[in-house]
Amino acid sequence: MSAYIFPPAPQASVAVRGSDARYAVSRIFCVGRNYAAHAREMGSDPDREPPFYFTKPASALAPSGGTIPYAPGTKNLHYEMELVVAIGKPVFRATPEQAGEAVWGYAAGLDMTRRDLQNEAKAIGRPWDLGKGFEHSAVITPLVPRSELGELKAGAITLSVNGTEKQRGDLSDMIWSIPELVANLSQFYHLEPGDLIYTGTPEGVGPVKPGDSIEGVIEGFGTLQITIGEAE
Repeated sequence: MSAYIFPPAPQASVAVRGSDARYAVSRIFCVGRNYAAHAREMGSDPDREPPFYFTKPASALAPSGGTIPYAPGTKNLHYEMELVVAIGKPVFRATPEQAGEAVWGYAAGLDMTRRDLQNEAKAIGRPWDLGKGFEHSAVITPLVPRSELGELKAGAITLSVNGTEKQRGDLSDMIWSIPELVANLSQFYHLEPGDLIYTGTPEGVGPVKPGDSIEGVIEGFGTLQITIGEAE
């Protein structure tokens, strides 16, 4: 039997509400500009063009309820409150109807962003990896099975910093619905259990600093809380 040169990294996973079991995570996909008002605030046209994606490593996951350090290499760390979808069965080149059945559960999440690094990359046509795919940049609550919630089509999504509301939208405001997003992504990837999809953020994104407390709520099932610690 072959031996590893170094011990393999621990399996990334997310808690499941009401269960001792965990959801093992292999990939994190993120949807860009899936709310029209946020697209406008970022300087884009919110017409219903095909969705686009970026990824984060599974090692970027951070559980809700703790403290994460202020990210290194940035002076403009932003929050983006999002609904997260967890895939529960293989799906490839699916219709929206088929894709909707592949959803296993939902969570509330934060796509933390080094906005200055992202903007610099955009300006010269480079990838967003440094701005998006770093440690602690994918904050997430425990997952709630779809069997308990059904298909999420509407519900308020909000975020507050130090008790002041910064973001407010509704899941019904999404340009692309959950089944449509999963179906579209499945045209490019064999989606499998272990895949998470962060589905985009409403308008109102903005910066945080060490000591700030973030609370995000998705109506009916998810409350997220995280504190920003000092830079390492």
